[in-house]
Amino acid sequence: MIGNAIRLTVLTLCLFGVISTISGQTSPTMVNSGNRPVVLVTNKETPEKGINKLKQKCDVIFPKSHPATRDEILELAGQVDGILWVGHMALNGEVLDRGGERLKAISTMSAGMDYVDIDEFRKRKFPLGYTPIVLNDAVADSAIGLMIAAGRRYHEGRLAIDQSQWKGGPQWLLGQDIKGSTVGIIGMGGIGQTIAKRLQGFDIGQLLYSGRRPKPEAEALGAKMVPQDELLQESDYVFIAVPLTNETYHMINETSLSKMKRTAVLVNVARGDIVDQKALVAALKNGTIFAAGLDVMTPEPLPADDELLSLPNAVVIPHLGSATVQTRNNMAEIAALNVLAGIANTPMFSPYPY
Repeated sequence: MIGNAIRLTVLTLCLFGVISTISGQTSPTMVNSGNRPVVLVTNKETPEKGINKLKQKCDVIFPKSHPATRDEILELAGQVDGILWVGHMALNGEVLDRGGERLKAISTMSAGMDYVDIDEFRKRKFPLGYTPIVLNDAVADSAIGLMIAAGRRYHEGRLAIDQSQWKGGPQWLLGQDIKGSTVGIIGMGGIGQTIAKRLQGFDIGQLLYSGRRPKPEAEALGAKMVPQDELLQESDYVFIAVPLTNETYHMINETSLSKMKRTAVLVNVARGDIVDQKALVAALKNGTIFAAGLDVMTPEPLPADDELLSLPNAVVIPHLGSATVQTRNNMAEIAALNVLAGIANTPMFSPYPY
């Protein structure tokens, strides 16, 4: 579906004269002074499908360093017409100020926008794109994987092998069942709904969700909206799928963890700061909850000596939710289309709804 949508948008942009013939590669630091727009891509490892989309109409430049420094990005911001912003470096008024009158559009290559000063973009009515929806499937797949790995003690089992502690026996390393379980999803947006669809194949007993308002899409999936406290108390598995905001910061803390079952598994594929990590470590150590599966944490990258990594009942992966070849290619293409449309002063493929 996303491929068809992208092709349709490309055709539309062609009609508006946004896309033309493919150009040769531009020197990473040489800013074109001709008639073609110039786009800064902040990370040299951005998928080529997105870069090639930009090159059909624009000259593309990159910072010299990898990873790029903020000073480099700020220095180049005033010399370009658009920016494809890759990574979670703060995107704020400082960038827009340095961009000046020439800078016309920015698109992130992400769904989460907690690192963006949305109020500043809204105040200036500056064209801002992002890439939601396209990563829902990949992130939901990771969430289900973490649910199984944490609930069935995969990490603890691997540690036993590494330490020559493979004991076996009918009571060794028993995990939690998924069939017949109660599953709670905090945040029933696109990712939450996709997780719910994945769960339909597991014969779970009950699906609960919490959020600001009822979602007809969730009801169609057999989910029941309940207060968050009830979700925490009743669920065998709890998924976190809400954006990071002032309201959701440390939403999962010592108090909320104490409401969960001792057999419960917590899965976080949203943002690390939604969970009070110190409280989570304590809960995992003292048996307040059974296990956790985490794709996100605080800080990122997580230091190798962080206590979280020493826990046998914590399955931790390094923010890989959207890390599939096709998903990242699609994200790069959508971000590129956003930038091209913004430069051409036409509606973006995926504008941020501020």
